[in-house]
Amino acid sequence: MSEVLARIRSFMESQGIPGRDGYDLPTSDRTFPDGANFRIEIAGIERASAMEAMLDEASKRKITIHRVIAAVGGATLVDFEELQALAQLAYDSKIEVVMTVGHRKGWDAGAREMSNSEGAMQGFRLRGSDHLSYHLADIMRCVEAGYRGFLVYDEGVLSILNQMRKEGFLPRETIFKFSVFGGYCSAAGAKVVESMGVNSLNPSSDVSLPILASIRKAVDIPLDVYVIVVDSFGGTFRAYEAPEIARIASPCYFKFEPGTSEGDIYKPWITEAWQQDFVRQKVRIASIVMEIMERHAPQLKTSPKGAKDLVLPVPG
Repeated sequence: MSEVLARIRSFMESQGIPGRDGYDLPTSDRTFPDGANFRIEIAGIERASAMEAMLDEASKRKITIHRVIAAVGGATLVDFEELQALAQLAYDSKIEVVMTVGHRKGWDAGAREMSNSEGAMQGFRLRGSDHLSYHLADIMRCVEAGYRGFLVYDEGVLSILNQMRKEGFLPRETIFKFSVFGGYCSAAGAKVVESMGVNSLNPSSDVSLPILASIRKAVDIPLDVYVIVVDSFGGTFRAYEAPEIARIASPCYFKFEPGTSEGDIYKPWITEAWQQDFVRQKVRIASIVMEIMERHAPQLKTSPKGAKDLVLPVPG
């Protein structure tokens, strides 16, 4: 190793950032508050009917779902009464909900830049103060409907939300999950968003085990790791890596997102019946991964239903 690299890596270590990825795959000494290493997250609960289907399938397969990501197509596309109904279902089932809201990039007059590959590379951030305020207004609408968890992909929005939470503009128990669309895939990036107040982070779907290990060394927040991901994100299925993921990234959420692309599966005109069947397939895949965990890593723990640190909706 050159002297320059040695100095750079030493400096990184002095900043709390590993100088190398964790090739030795060290076992994480962190857990959820209840001592669990991993939990199950199901995304794409677009409607109350999808929540009902998920709960039914989870009951049939005897699997515990700890957290859901709701309205990935945007909470703006769900009427207020149904938002309340979904919140009530989650509360009754002791499941944490992270709501995905509008207004978002691609919904405004500047969306043309996303129509080519170089425009898309500019990142999934909101454009202008008007659109920031629309986005925050949709969050407040969801707070009124009872939600206390939100997906964030824009650091500017996060900085405002964190201050709103500190000052009581938002309920103080509100949690923020940083989205995969933020593109974070290193210990340095994870440390930045943790310092900005996020409560969990979804790294890029293609991070290796050594990279996950280095991120875990740098931050305390849960890491939300894809076990299966849409084809447009690479289409990986890491079922047999799940034990190692849980061991080195604990505490972590296993994420399940099969399909062709996020754009395909979360269009607002997709029928409720399709979404209900689709979420059942996600639960089925989650149950297979749970079987693998039980066979190959029985020493690693998952949380029981309704873990006390989960932030449940507060239905009106």
